[in-house]
Amino acid sequence: MNVDGVWVFDKIKFQQFVSNKQFLPDSYTAYKNKIGLTANNQYLTDSKEVVLAWPYKDCLLEGGQTKEDAKREEVFWNETLAPDQIDRLLSPKVLTSFKKFDKDGEHKVTNINRDDNLIIKGNNLLALHTLKQQYSGSIDLIYIDPPYNPDSKSNTFCYNNKFNRSTWLTFIKNRLEVAKFLLKKEGVLIVAIDENEQAHLGVLLKEMFFEHEIHCITIVHNPRGIQGANFSYTHEYAFFVIPAGRKIIGNKKIEEKDVDWAPLRNWGSESERGDAKNCFYPIIVNKKEQIVSFGDVLNNSEHPEQTEEIDGFFYVYPIDKGGMERKWRYARQSIEAAKHLLRAKKTKFGYDIEIGKDFGIYKTVWQEPKYDANEYGTKIVKALVPGCKFDFPKSLYNVYDCLYAAVGNNKKAIILDFFGGSGTTAHAVLELNKNDDGNRRFILCEQMHYVESVTVPRVHKVIQNNKHDSFVYCELAQKNQFFVDKIQGASTTKDLQKFWIEMQARAFLSYRINPKTISLNSVDFNALSFDDQKRFLIEVLDKNMLYVPLSEMDDETYGISEEDKKLNRKFNESVKQGR
Repeated sequence: MNVDGVWVFDKIKFQQFVSNKQFLPDSYTAYKNKIGLTANNQYLTDSKEVVLAWPYKDCLLEGGQTKEDAKREEVFWNETLAPDQIDRLLSPKVLTSFKKFDKDGEHKVTNINRDDNLIIKGNNLLALHTLKQQYSGSIDLIYIDPPYNPDSKSNTFCYNNKFNRSTWLTFIKNRLEVAKFLLKKEGVLIVAIDENEQAHLGVLLKEMFFEHEIHCITIVHNPRGIQGANFSYTHEYAFFVIPAGRKIIGNKKIEEKDVDWAPLRNWGSESERGDAKNCFYPIIVNKKEQIVSFGDVLNNSEHPEQTEEIDGFFYVYPIDKGGMERKWRYARQSIEAAKHLLRAKKTKFGYDIEIGKDFGIYKTVWQEPKYDANEYGTKIVKALVPGCKFDFPKSLYNVYDCLYAAVGNNKKAIILDFFGGSGTTAHAVLELNKNDDGNRRFILCEQMHYVESVTVPRVHKVIQNNKHDSFVYCELAQKNQFFVDKIQGASTTKDLQKFWIEMQARAFLSYRINPKTISLNSVDFNALSFDDQKRFLIEVLDKNMLYVPLSEMDDETYGISEEDKKLNRKFNESVKQGR
């Protein structure tokens, strides 16, 4: 505008202008409204430097879904147009509603530290940014099972119907950016996904984790199949994102019934006693057919029988059926380390000693009955939390094996799952610890309301059954999110009218609106559908203030209790000291 001959830029009017949907539908974006692979800004495959592009890629999707049936147009914060708004939106939040759960029940929280398992209720993007400063470079494993994006009625990703795939990709990208910041240099990311977004997610991961190895595992989780138009789908995928050039994934533990046994005695060329004198010694077996110890290497002048009984014990030597003195596959100085792999087998002539390999390299197709999501997912959840309703939980052993592959050898690992769901990841961590006396810890984030009716009760029940361990439950301290929840739960227009009166007194409203110009009794408002009325009220809220910023915790406006302030300070201090 021109003021006395001086041109002045009106920032507020400009923001209002570019926010107008007639000017820029949904948001400004530098990317075309088209999904595709790009190289040098062209949709070509000539270049090896491939980048996945999608509408709104330069935007940040908050993702405020709190009910699985809630469908609404989601807010995009554009990183170019409103960086100050994004910075404030993503600032750390206050934690509140602390509760501790252990084998003895629920308790008041008086202290919190880095050794506590955590379940955090609230928007997972904002929860991640709340953890960001404290846990940067500290997480050993991130396992996530994000909402899938199927082209069907079962689609749980209900944010933006106009650009569903671009919305989903933006949603995942925003969270993976924080996830990468939280991981240790040698940390592992595992992402479960189905066939609908597997290809796009794979390219996105390669773009964001270009310095990592990315492996795609196929897991048969529904042997009965999900009927499609042309095929019946029985599997899903898990992307393993690991540091390049390093042995990170541990060996697969093989169940005893599946172990392949072979003679410990060598055969073939260079298998005779004289080929390795320190490999000829007795293995001592008791009458229960248990290997109890190992004898000394025999002198060359000593020539025993294949099995000799001495004082009630059987001394077994590497002598074959023809009487040929051979050698064991392990020297005397190293055999004791392999004792757990050995077994004694009764024969007509005495005993043979066999060795079994109880570990192996993971294959890229996992196909075992224990991965059945119905038998070992749905039924397990219902057994632990009778009467609960939760669709499509993962098989416990699907997640367990993913975790074991990544942190089976790290008994002090920190595992993060910011799509906590029914709590399968926490359950798997607790089972890992129970099986090897580990001290791994979990952090779960979940924004859906079932966290209180399914996730927490399930994890608590596992702890009670195991009679060991505990976790702290807390929530992001709500401000405007309180009103979002009330609006989403409204049944009538009269409910919304009551909420609007309360919102004008207590809520933080968007700077874009003038409350005096809004009447919920007007003809225009009542002409809207009930869903649009809800959407309108949510739109007028300042999305920066969904939750209370940690930096403003002492502001009396928010009503944060002194106990919660104390716990927030302890949490942040203990985490920083624990690095």
